[in-house]
Amino acid sequence: MPKIGLVSLGCSKNLVDSEHMLARLRAAGWQVTEDMAEADVGVVNTCGFIEAAKSEAIETILDTARYKQAGSMKGLVVTGCLVQRYANEMQQELPEIDAICGTGSYDDIVDAANAALGGHRAAYLADMTAAALEGDRDRLTPPYTAYLKIAEGCSNRCGYCIIPQLRGPYRSRTMDALLDEARGLAESGVKELIVIAQDITKYGMDLPAQKRLLPELLRRLCELDFRWIRLHYLYPDQITDELIEVIADEPKIVKYLDIPLQHVSRRILRAMHRPGDGEAFAALIQTLRDRIPGVVLRTSLIVGLPGETEDEFAALCTFLQDAQIERVGVFEFSPEEGTEAATLPDQIDAQVKASRRLIVEELQSGVLDDYNTARHGAVLDVLCEGWDDEQQLWCGRTYADSVEVDGHVYFESDDALRPGDFVPVRITESLGPDLLGIHQKEV
Repeated sequence: MPKIGLVSLGCSKNLVDSEHMLARLRAAGWQVTEDMAEADVGVVNTCGFIEAAKSEAIETILDTARYKQAGSMKGLVVTGCLVQRYANEMQQELPEIDAICGTGSYDDIVDAANAALGGHRAAYLADMTAAALEGDRDRLTPPYTAYLKIAEGCSNRCGYCIIPQLRGPYRSRTMDALLDEARGLAESGVKELIVIAQDITKYGMDLPAQKRLLPELLRRLCELDFRWIRLHYLYPDQITDELIEVIADEPKIVKYLDIPLQHVSRRILRAMHRPGDGEAFAALIQTLRDRIPGVVLRTSLIVGLPGETEDEFAALCTFLQDAQIERVGVFEFSPEEGTEAATLPDQIDAQVKASRRLIVEELQSGVLDDYNTARHGAVLDVLCEGWDDEQQLWCGRTYADSVEVDGHVYFESDDALRPGDFVPVRITESLGPDLLGIHQKEV
């Protein structure tokens, strides 16, 4: 059997696409290898969201192509958002690539791999909505954690964002298909289910009923054998009383909500084509904290949008100090070709953007320190992810720590633990964004 190696870049939605492609390849007789040096064909599933992601994708493509130059690899396939965005340029400027698949052509991955294996150049660039939303997955996550992608694409049309042009409009999967997939994941031993889409709060709005179906979906997912159900991402203007009630009432739903706010200035938000303002967001945060005890919030922010004034940036900082949001990711505005925001006047100097990002990061570091300190002495359930050789301690995450974006808990235990075990840990101290603790044995 020919061997295939795959590198998946970018977001969790892209990772699910990679899992679907691997399942198709394996079903077609390909052997999947984690060692690219062994692969007859290499696949790079790219992200093309912002400049940093594009640079990482190009570097990964060139790194993978070195196996071709060394003679161990016969072909190279590149898929994903960067292909959808720059297919012609990639074909012309990267002769190392044999075959490409856009975001509507993941179903063609077997044909693309076969073409590359035979030394043929090929391009699969179907309509963005053509790829199947269902199918088997060859999962790349640990056995105890899995993603459930409930929709594809995005129809929000934010002024700074290229995703609708790379993924097409919002397309919800049917509830029956989602429940069938989730049931299989639960039966396979998954303990943490992470519900994902570009905007999970709009789930169902494009289906025939044209109603928000996320609360119903969550209630039905909670009937399955999961320990944690984690939600990414909830848009602030779509969080309804019904959704809050479900999150508060269902013990399996992790009280950790990722709500991208992006800014608090009404003028800046309208330039982004986003709703809300600082006053509305503050009210939402207070409602969530009142109705969902122990809720931990994460948000993402953009600094340096064209025309952002010093006063508007100062208002953002004041909001963060007052709101005490536990998790914040801050990004410098990236003027992406094809977006409205890239053409706005009064572009901000790169040094100013970097300075503003650092100010927010420093401010948020203090908020996180205070939050971690408040957890000292508490006994928290920790999802054990294994032994950490560097720390010489067990490592895991609490409900307040999502995969790859938040900190970890490092803890002592005399027990022979397994990845996927839930362990009560008494927190003793902080270590930057991480926590240290001791396995709290039952008396």
